[in-house]
Order: sequence, then structure tokens, then C-alpha cells
Amino acid sequence: MLKRIGVLRRLLIVCTLAWSPLLLLSGCTAPSPTHTPTIESDVYQEARLDMVYRQIESRGVSDEAVLEVMRTVPRHLFVPEEWIALAYADQPLPIGYGQTISQPYIVAWMTELLDLEPGDRVLEVGTGSGYQAAVLGELGCQVYTVEIIEELATLATQRLSDLGYSNVTVRQADGYFGWEEHAPFDAIIVTCAPDHIPPSLVRQLKEGGNMVAPVGPPGGYQTMFIVTKDQGQVRSRNLGYVSFVPLTR
Repeated sequence: MLKRIGVLRRLLIVCTLAWSPLLLLSGCTAPSPTHTPTIESDVYQEARLDMVYRQIESRGVSDEAVLEVMRTVPRHLFVPEEWIALAYADQPLPIGYGQTISQPYIVAWMTELLDLEPGDRVLEVGTGSGYQAAVLGELGCQVYTVEIIEELATLATQRLSDLGYSNVTVRQADGYFGWEEHAPFDAIIVTCAPDHIPPSLVRQLKEGGNMVAPVGPPGGYQTMFIVTKDQGQVRSRNLGYVSFVPLTR
């Protein structure tokens, strides 16, 4: 159903330049935003399509639901104004307070690894600008996202609310401890690098769920792990080297 809706959205975009990307952000449970569509608001549509084709599909991400939300969520609304020209470039970007918005490919890849279904309960550690949470929300998940930096948590809360994501809840707290009140989670995504996999997050992962996290020391490369729970057994798999900002405590 989500895929059919995504195809319809793309057809509507082709038919009229006046269709705003903000109207594409309703998600499964979010109300329709009240923004007025304008030609100017959709000038990045071609850049999004090109980003997905060149940066994401070409590197092997194939989940059509993930590809569609990456074509839909307006990344330029999640970066500081001075970086908007590079919003769809193949790189992370600074968002202030020593933090970054991840490279588009990394966002798509980590999202695909979670193997999500609409309605899944997902924990994100490291809200940042809110872009990853928006991608998860657009997939129809119930998202709980934790950000330790108060200013970023406040900005992300307002931004996600303005875009109509009532299925995303932001909390200002230490993400190392997860969000016990809403556990267990079908999936957990960590978008900053702890130096070990937090035991509290493993406990909050549902049986059969997936957790994706970069793990390693700050100031260099870390290792991306996917952690799974299966019949009471916790397993982790090394997916290769990545580079993330450290988990702030």
C-alpha cells in the first residue's frame, strides 16, 4: 500500500510544479500539513531524485519503500540555511553544536538494514536535525527519538511538528539509556558512535528486532554493527568501517 501511494505521489509531482514537498510528508499517522504549496518550495525535487539515483540506488540500496521516502523527505529543510546548497550532496553536513546530518546514503542504508514494517516501534538515539526520524516516520513507523543536546532537541521537535509528523516523539535525554517507557522496540538505530554497544539498548530491543549502530572510539573510523535477537540469543555482525560523531554523554 505504501509503495502504491509513493508511486502516486511521484506522478502528481510530474504533473504540476506547484506541488509542495511539504504535502508529501503526511506519513501513515500524521495529519496533512497546513503549508501552502508554492513553486519555490519544490525546486529541490529534481535534486532529491538525482540523489537517490546516483548516491543510493547505485550503491545497492534496493528497498523500494526506503528509496521512495528518500525521494520524498525534503532534506534541505533539515540543514542550516548556510548549507542548503549542499543539502543533496554526497556528504554529511554540520548542523551546529559539533553534530552533523548524516550522508544521504548512510541514512538510506541504515534504514534498509532495520527491515521495517509500517507500524513498527522504532527508537532512534541521536535526533540531530530530525532528518533520520522524518525518514522513519514517513515509512509509517512510530518513532521515539532521543537527543542529549537541548537546543537540537528543541529545534527538531518544532521542525518535525511543522512538517506534520505526529508519529515522531522527541525527548531531550541521554540516549545511552534508550527510552525504557516505550520499550521493547521493533528496531533501534544509533546515529552517533558509542565506544561499545550499550547494554540498555540491547535489553530494549524486541525479540526478532534489529539494531544498527556504529561502534568505536571518537576521532576516526568506527565499525557498523547490526545486532539481532533470535530465540533469546543476541548476535552482532560487522558491516564495515564508517565515520560518525561520538555519542555525547
